[in-house]
Amino acid sequence: MMLRGTLKLKPYILMVLAALVIRLAVMGFLYPEQLDPERDHWRFGYETGRIARSIALGQGFSSPLFADTGPTAWMTPVYPYFVAGVFRLFGIYSTTSAFVLLSLQSLISALNCLPIFFFARRCFGDRVAKWAGWTWAFFPYGIYFPVERIWETWLATLLLSVLFLMALKLEQPARLWAWVGFGLLWGGTALTSPAMLAVLPFVGGWICYRLYRRGQRWFIPSAVAALAFMAVVSPWFIRNYRTFHQFVPFRDNMGLVLRLGTKGTTSDWATYELGPWHNDAEWREFVQMGELAYMARKKQQAVEAIAADPGWYVWTSFRRAVFLWTGYWSFARDYLAEEPLDPPNILFCASFTVLAAVGLWRAFQKDAGVAMLYALVLFSFPIIYYITSPEVYYRRPIDPMMVALAVYAVTRRRASSQDEKAPAAALVAADHS
Repeated sequence: MMLRGTLKLKPYILMVLAALVIRLAVMGFLYPEQLDPERDHWRFGYETGRIARSIALGQGFSSPLFADTGPTAWMTPVYPYFVAGVFRLFGIYSTTSAFVLLSLQSLISALNCLPIFFFARRCFGDRVAKWAGWTWAFFPYGIYFPVERIWETWLATLLLSVLFLMALKLEQPARLWAWVGFGLLWGGTALTSPAMLAVLPFVGGWICYRLYRRGQRWFIPSAVAALAFMAVVSPWFIRNYRTFHQFVPFRDNMGLVLRLGTKGTTSDWATYELGPWHNDAEWREFVQMGELAYMARKKQQAVEAIAADPGWYVWTSFRRAVFLWTGYWSFARDYLAEEPLDPPNILFCASFTVLAAVGLWRAFQKDAGVAMLYALVLFSFPIIYYITSPEVYYRRPIDPMMVALAVYAVTRRRASSQDEKAPAAALVAADHS
C-alpha cells in the first residue's frame, strides 16, 4: 500500500522537480541583478529589502526607503521578516542571501504545481489536471518573475492557489477545524500581501451561498473562520496602533498608490516620479512630514487630481486594465526603446488571456457554479490595480487559475474534435462493411 501511494505521488513530484530545475537554471543568469550596489543595493528587495535590513540590524520594522526614517507600516510583516531571517543567517545584501532568497522563491513557484493540479482535477478531471500542472512548470511568467525580483508576490500566489483549492473543498460540508484553517491561512495571506483581500469577500460569499443553497450550515463555520482570521491579523493592527497612535489595519501606503494613478508621465505605465523613489522633492517631503502624514497628503492630492479631471482618470484606468490583461501600453518608438520585449510579451499575454476566457466560458457550460468561483477571483483581484499602478508582476497571483482555464480550453477543444470525428469514422466503417 505504501509503495502504491508513492507511485501515485510520482507525477506531482516530477512536476515540482522539473519546475524547480528550470527556475534555478534561469536564476543563474538573473541573480546578478540583485547585487547592483546602486543606491545602496536598492534593487535587492526594494522596500522589502530595506525593512529587512533594519530588522536584521536590530532597528525594528522601519525605514522602507533610503535613510533611517523610523517605524513603518509601508509593508505588511510576513515577507520582510522572512527576508530578514535570511539576512541574519547569510548576510545583508550578500551574494549568498540573493542565492538563498531566489532559490526559495523558485521552490515556492515550483510548489504551485500541486494546488494547480488538485483544483484543476477537482473542476475539470485528471487530463486537464496533468496538463495544467506541467504547464505551470514551464509557464514563462512563473519561471521568470520569481527569480527576477525579491518580493512577496510569489508566496502570495501559492497561498491564493491553496485558498482557492480550500474554497472548492469547503463548499461541501466540512468540519470546523477546516474552517479554522481557512481563516488562519487567510490571515497569513493578508499579512503577506493585503491585495489578496480583494478576493476574500467574493470567495467567502461563494462558499456560503453554495452551502445555503444545499441547506447546509454556513453561518457558524464562516464566523469561526472570521474569528481565526482576526486572531492572526490583530497583533499587527495592535502594533500599528501602539506605534502610530492611530488605526492602520494593514499598510499605510494606499494614499501614495492612489496618487500613482493620477496625472504623471503617461508615456509609460509607471508614474513613479509622483512618489519618493525617483523624485528628490518628494523624498524630502517624505522625510520632513513623516510616513503617515506624507501618505495622507498623497491621498489628498490624488482625490483633488481625480476630481479635477475625472474623464482622464477613467480613460487611464481603462488603459491600465488593458495593460494588465494584454501587456499593451504603447507602441511609441521611445517607449519600445525602453521596453524592447513588449511586442512578444503582448502576443503571449493577450493570447493567454483569450485562452483563459474561452476556458471560463466552457467552464460555465460544464458547471456554472464552479465556474463562478473562477470568474469572481479573476474579476475581483485586479480591480485595485486599474485605479492605481499596474506593474507587470501584479497580476501573477491569478495566473494559476488562468492556467487551469487555458488548459481546459485547449484540451476540451481537442476532445470535442475527437468526439466529432468518431461518429464520422463509424459511418465510414459502416459504409465499407
